[in-house]
This record gives sequence, structure tokens and C-alpha cells, in this order.
Amino acid sequence: MKLSQRALDIQASPIRKLMPHAIHAKNRGIKVYHLNIGQPDIPTPPEMMKVYHEFSEKVLAYGPSQGLEVYQNGLVHYYQKLGIELETKDIIVTTAGSEAVTFAMMVVANEGDEIIVPEPFYTNYNGFATMASIHLKALTTYAENGFALPDDATIAALIGPKTKAIMLCNPGNPTGAVYSKEELVRVSEICLKHGLYLISDEVYREFIYDGLSHTSVLQIPGFEQHAIMVDSVSKRYSACGARIGCIVSRNNALMAATLKFAQARLCPPTIDQLAANACVYLPDEYFTHMVGEYQSRRDLVYQELSAIEGIVCKKPEGAFYIVAKLPIADAEDFVIWLLEEFQIDNETVMAAPAEGFYATPGLGKDELRLAYILNKEDLSKAMRIFREGLQEYRRTH
Repeated sequence: MKLSQRALDIQASPIRKLMPHAIHAKNRGIKVYHLNIGQPDIPTPPEMMKVYHEFSEKVLAYGPSQGLEVYQNGLVHYYQKLGIELETKDIIVTTAGSEAVTFAMMVVANEGDEIIVPEPFYTNYNGFATMASIHLKALTTYAENGFALPDDATIAALIGPKTKAIMLCNPGNPTGAVYSKEELVRVSEICLKHGLYLISDEVYREFIYDGLSHTSVLQIPGFEQHAIMVDSVSKRYSACGARIGCIVSRNNALMAATLKFAQARLCPPTIDQLAANACVYLPDEYFTHMVGEYQSRRDLVYQELSAIEGIVCKKPEGAFYIVAKLPIADAEDFVIWLLEEFQIDNETVMAAPAEGFYATPGLGKDELRLAYILNKEDLSKAMRIFREGLQEYRRTH
């Protein structure tokens, strides 16, 4: 018997595929600092945990396919505080941001259609597109200029008869790049000219540094029918296991079609929605403290990387990732070597090779992504191991 073509084509996660090497290291008694995955270490808000502890319904029943009304109203409140005016009909709650992205892809594109995405991009976009039989067309960006978007002509050159949308991640995973209001307006004008949707993954909205502000695709005037925003609670509330997200658009026909996808999977998780709803009323101080902490971690990692001769990286302005181009040929081989052969005081570090974040073959082979999600004491140790490990690897390879 044969497997489906999509089963054969779907990409293994570059974030997780080297885990057997990490497990092997741990089995040998080596401590591994995980900078390969975006799992925050800041405690989940107690307001959220309280909902889980106190849930007392006798039946855990199905909820509405579009999400619980109380949580939809909570999201209207959350976005209103950000200057985004919505109604509950504009919001469908999803099982994590992953489902929101998948819904967005499937509602705008047919099998064989194309969505333009700046690369490097969140690697699971590849998986979602493969499951939907959609082709991601790569718009290449470069470490040398901080992964900034190219000019209009370069973007427009990728648009063909099968192109249905442009998708951005803002702030970006894996790059940490933040697109300004001017850049979003520029891309929106391209979409208007060519009749395309603009899907904006805004999961890292709160993680903006250096006094910058975030602009949502939903804040672009006159773009309501083209704008689709996807979101998640995973990062902002340090609640990756809650698996609650949403898809948002003021395009009524698009949302009516998306609701049919939501009905096909019945409903998002009930308790997790109630827990997420408790967080939409958190005071602003929660985010002020969190963003300050991550900015200081970013500064630590960037300072360490900048001290290494031959590395190319610009200081990221958002999210909690940094992509560095290394003065070596194969970043994946280097990560495996760190896990299998290099330790300091019986400790080593794991990062994510960046090649898997690119769609264009051969790109990113000398790059890796570091997630600065550890406390600064551990992060300092991890970066020392990384720096000295890279020096030794270059000497011996």
C-alpha cells in the first residue's frame, strides 16, 4: 500500500527533528540548554491557572463552533484596547494559531494555488500548506539587512495567475523583524492592485522592543475586505499548551465560509477558552514587565553574538528569536556536534538550524535560530557554551 503524496511531502520540523541527539545527550547525564524552541519560561498568569483549578461543570460539553460568546466578547475587549474595533461576528476562535493559519490558507486558496511568504518563515507554514495542497512562494529576505521586505517590484514579480494572498508574520518568527505601518501599507497597496488577501500572523504582537509600536493589518484604512489576522494566546500568556487562537476579518463572506471549516471540526476547547478569557483583563503592567524581561534577554544574546568574528546578524526588534549567519558551512552539523561532542562543565546547548525555515533549496544552511526564552543566568551560560563551541568547531572543522 502507498501513502498519500502529502504524507510523503510534509516537512519534518527543523525545530524538533534533532531532539534524538538532545535526548542522547541527556541520557549521558549532560544538561542541555534549549534555545531551539519558542517555549517561554515566564510563569503562566495565575488568573489563567485559577480557571483550570476551579472548573466544576459536571459535563464538559460541546461549545459553539465559532467559540464561546464570553470569550468572543473578551477578545473584542482585548483588541479594542489596542485600537482595533471589532464585533464578535469578525472573530472565530480556533484550536491554536495553527488552525487559524490553516483556515486562512484554505479559505483563500484552492488546491494548487499560491501564497507569497517572506522567507525565512515559521516552518510549520510549510506543513499547513502541504495539508491544504497549497504552494508557498518564497519572497527571500536576507540577514545582512535584518530580513527587511524587498521593494515593490521584487514582490510584484512573484505574483502570478495562481497567487491568492501574501502572508506576513509580524513580528517575525524566526527573524524577529518588525514591519512598520509604512511597510504594511505598501504591501496592502500591492494586494489591492492585484486583488490579493493579506494574511497577518500577529502572535508576537506584544513582543516589540526599543520603544517601537505594533501595527495590525486590521488598522489599515480601506483594506477591510482583504485583511485577515491570525492570533494565539500561546506566547503572550506563556500558555503554549492551552491551544487557543483565533482568525479575525471584517470580510463577512470570508468569515461565513471560515465558519463552515470551524463547524467541520466541531468546536475549540472549552476550558482553555475560559482560561484564556481570564487573561484578556490582565493589567498593562503584566506586558510591561514581560516585554522588559525579553528585551534584556535579546540584548544579552545579541551582544554575545556580535562579539563573535564572522557572524552576520542585525538586532531583532520583536518576538523572541534571532537568526544568525555563521562563519561555517553547515549549521545543522554544528548543532549535532554541540549535542554529541561538546560540553562545558557537563552542559551544552541546542539551537534550530535555519535551513528548514526557507523554501528555496540551499538557503539558510549556514544560519540558525536562537530563541532567547531562558532566564538571563541560564542564557549567559548557554551563550558562553555556544561561543566557545563555535570557536572549537571552526578550529577542528
